[in-house]
Amino acid sequence: MRRTLIGVLGLALVATGCGGKREDAPTAQQPAGGNAACEAADGRVTIATGNVGGVYYVLGGGLAQVISNNSKLKATAADTGASVQNIQQLGDKTYDIAFSLADTAADAVQGKSAFEGKPQKVQALSRIYSNYTQVVVRTDSGINSVADFRGKRISTGSPKSGTEVIANRLLQAAGLKDADLAPQRLALRQTVDGMKEGKIDGLVWSGGLPTPEITDLTTSMGDKVKFIDITPQLSALKQLNPVYDQGTIPAATYKLPADVPTIVVPNLLLVRDDFPAANACAITKLIFDKKADLEKTHPSAKDITKETAVKTDPVPLHPGAKQALGVS
Repeated sequence: MRRTLIGVLGLALVATGCGGKREDAPTAQQPAGGNAACEAADGRVTIATGNVGGVYYVLGGGLAQVISNNSKLKATAADTGASVQNIQQLGDKTYDIAFSLADTAADAVQGKSAFEGKPQKVQALSRIYSNYTQVVVRTDSGINSVADFRGKRISTGSPKSGTEVIANRLLQAAGLKDADLAPQRLALRQTVDGMKEGKIDGLVWSGGLPTPEITDLTTSMGDKVKFIDITPQLSALKQLNPVYDQGTIPAATYKLPADVPTIVVPNLLLVRDDFPAANACAITKLIFDKKADLEKTHPSAKDITKETAVKTDPVPLHPGAKQALGVS
């Protein structure tokens, strides 16, 4: 896997080089309370984000910068295949912190789906912003619903990504299987290029608003692409996981003719259950103390609130995060 370390200064995303596996940060005791116990120790942490051009990638770089600039920790962020891969590589200690969709994280702690029979020992630092399921098709593709994917070339996202999980569940809800279409398991940049070249009929993407690569697609192709309403599949998805909910992509997000109803799912920031508690407390506290800096990185950070931060069930909050958020 290519891991490009990234940092963000203000609005600019700056590449900082390539890195190998994580370096262990010093261990820490369970925090006993008080500000002193919420101070990060010297060390390094690595953050697993997502596809280049996605919000995980952009916001993860911003988080790395916030941590490095405001604590004793030095943080680096890497592009990845996203949720499923991120959790797997948390487990093997390739990364220390990871972005993940809440449905994938729930599967992980419960040992379901991609983690069948292998429950993962992960905990949450915080619930963050929500991902919007963005289904975009070429206008000339004849696709007006998920059922119309039959026989079409559809990008279902990177292998082992949260997007792929949702895409497969959408297909299932519409009564389709992989064999019913020509699935393209591609990263977002490759997907957008394929849409422009006419090699792909449509895409499923789960990301924050706006997603830079989707902005590129809608700006460059204009009315040659359109979003479709996938909410008819919501009831079936909620039976699989109640975390799914209805949302709206505002027309202004991508200069669309009208708002688009869609399905949303929250994101979580995850660590292993043995992540040092003082570091967990310090990082969680920074997310809120330096939220304005994260918002400059990407506007989706505006949706991160202390009120929703604790809503991570069935994924438990890390003890250090509990201290930072003032919950027992």
